[in-house]
Parts: sequence; C-alpha cells; structure tokens
Amino acid sequence: MSFFGKLPLILTVRFKEVIGQQKLKSDLIRAVLADKISHAQLFGGQAGFGTLPLALAYTQFLFCEQKQTDDSCGECASCQKVEKLQHPDLHFVFPIVPNDKSGKPSISDDFIDDWREQISSEPYFNLIHWTKKIDVKERNAVIRVDESKEILRKLSLKSFEGGYKIMVIWNPEEMNTACSNKLLKIIEEPPAKTLFLLVSDKPDNLLLTIQSRTQKIRVPKIELALLSLYLQEKNQLTSVQADSIASFAEGNLLLAKEFMETSVNHSIYVDLFMILMRVCYKKDVIAMMDWAEKISLEGKETQKLFLVYALHMFRQSNISNYIGESMMRVSQEEEAFLVKFAPFISGNNIREFISTFDDAYYHLERNANSKILFTQLCFQVMRFIHQA
Repeated sequence: MSFFGKLPLILTVRFKEVIGQQKLKSDLIRAVLADKISHAQLFGGQAGFGTLPLALAYTQFLFCEQKQTDDSCGECASCQKVEKLQHPDLHFVFPIVPNDKSGKPSISDDFIDDWREQISSEPYFNLIHWTKKIDVKERNAVIRVDESKEILRKLSLKSFEGGYKIMVIWNPEEMNTACSNKLLKIIEEPPAKTLFLLVSDKPDNLLLTIQSRTQKIRVPKIELALLSLYLQEKNQLTSVQADSIASFAEGNLLLAKEFMETSVNHSIYVDLFMILMRVCYKKDVIAMMDWAEKISLEGKETQKLFLVYALHMFRQSNISNYIGESMMRVSQEEEAFLVKFAPFISGNNIREFISTFDDAYYHLERNANSKILFTQLCFQVMRFIHQA
C-alpha cells in the first residue's frame, strides 16, 4: 500500500508496513512475547521517523489473537478491528480545539472520524497536518483537562474483550497543566490491564514526573538506505534521486515528501544558501537585506524547506571537516562550494548554526513574520561565520 495516496477507511498497521526501524520492532515484539510490558511507554521522535505507525503496529500486535514471531497475523478479529481503528479497547487522545456550537466540553472522540480519515490516508503526519485537517483557524489545538476525565471514565470500565485496554495519547506535550497533572495521577495508579502509549515529537517538553514514570522508547531516524529504497518503489525515482532526497531529509519521511511535493526547483535552495553565506562572510549588510527580502516573498513551504536544506549543508560541512569530503552526500555543485565553505563551520559554531536554524523553522511554523525572521537570521549567520 502507498502512504502517499488516498485510501479507503482501513489501514494495515502491521510492523512490516513501518519503514525501517527493524531493531526497535524486534525489541517490542520480544518484550510482548516475554510478557515484559511496561504499563506506560513513551515513543519519542520526529513524526516523520514513524512514531505513530510504530505505536499502531505495536498496538495491533498486542491485541492480535494469533501472534507470529515477527508480526501480528493481520487476519484475526482483533487485527481487523484495529485496522479499522475501531477496537473497543483501543482509545485515542490527541490535540483538539473547543466546539464553538455546543455548550458541552470538547474531547477527542468528537473528532474521531477525522482522526480515522487522517490515519487511513496518511499515517505519517505531524501536528501541523492534523490542525489543517480539523481546521483550527487561529486557535491552538491542545489537550484539555476534560480529556483526563474522559480517560479516567474509559479506563474504569471493564475490558470489552477481556484483554488489555490501550490508551494512545498523541502529542502529549500539548496537554495543558491541569490535564498533565491528572494524567500523572492515573499513570501512577493505573487500572488493571491498562497500557498507556504516549507518542511524542518533543518528549522533553512533557512534565518530568510523567517522563520518569514511562519507559522511554527512542524512535531514531529511518535508515537512509531503506528510506531511499522506499522512495524509489513508491515514487518511481532513480537511486541517485532517492539517495539525495533521503539524505536531505535526514531519514524523515515527512521532509522527503515535502521536498518531492514542492513545485520549486532544487536549485533555488542551493542558490539561497550560497548567496546567504557569501554576503554574510563579506558583512555586506545591504546585500543581506536584499536576501531577506527575496526569501520573505517565497511561499512558506519553500522557506521551511530552505531552512531544512541549510541544516543539511551544515551537517555535510561538519562531515567534510571531521570525516572527509568523500563521505559527503551532496551534488558536484554543492561539493565545490562546501570545499571552500566547510572551514567556516567548526566546533566553535556548529551548534549555534543548527540551533538557530532549528529555532527559525519552529517560529516559521507558528506564523512568525518571515521578513523579520530572515533579517535576524542574516545577522546571526554573519556572527557565527566569523567566530569559526
């Protein structure tokens, strides 16, 4: 099946459908078969690494009535229910916005049809995609205290099918303080046969007390070779094209998808990066202002992908400096530039470069003024280059 196309409201959520992550899959399966299952587990990692698909595959394996040594069977009644996201003992909590028309508190169940549609059409998605799906407009999607009451109500009921009750909480870092505190109490004293699966982009943003009471499962980036192979199979790319995109995306399927879907030619990112570094090196303030003006006129997706591209180039420069030019994953044009530019990336500034561009991406996603953002970025880059 393709994760990029429209699908009927059914999703195969077996481990074999999750891209890469073989060691993690094996660890999860081994824990279940050995009956060593923590009641609260925190899947932490970028959405494009497959945190949610992995948690769903794990859920199906837990419910499966005919477990195989390496996956759920996909055929038993429980598997069929999980594939439709309609198993009576499987519950979901995720960020939402209040219902303006109804006086009653809004909870995740009010948006469950949207949730099923989103997962069925594209299980690799992040909070930005989700908020577009439910059309939050100018409001912030959060998990409110009313949700914790609903969690407690559901988990106080007996299991419908006599096994585990599983509560999947997606983006738990979006819980408000009141909800976080109530969830902590539930996790500390969970009802029998209850599992909490927290799926987080930013696990460090959770309350430390919640973090300390969960088993942390770090979901790493998708292996570049496997992501490249997947892109070749699903998008009719050559191995060279797929390798380049996988490297650019740093093992993140969502970034790879964004890069492929953008209508802008790859050369615009190359040009923007080279010009920025040159004018900042020369301390040409007028040219820096012109650059900030130019990129502020581009679409938001182009701006975001430029920041990702710049992070890729900084990392490749670091590889050139400490491992060797032969290990860089760049085009000939990029390599010719980086051979000259790499000396200006060092242990003195690499962290500043990465942190600054990461922060810029974060603020751009939250609708920061792009002209102000990129103007500030120019002066920061100028300072970093001259402290190498």
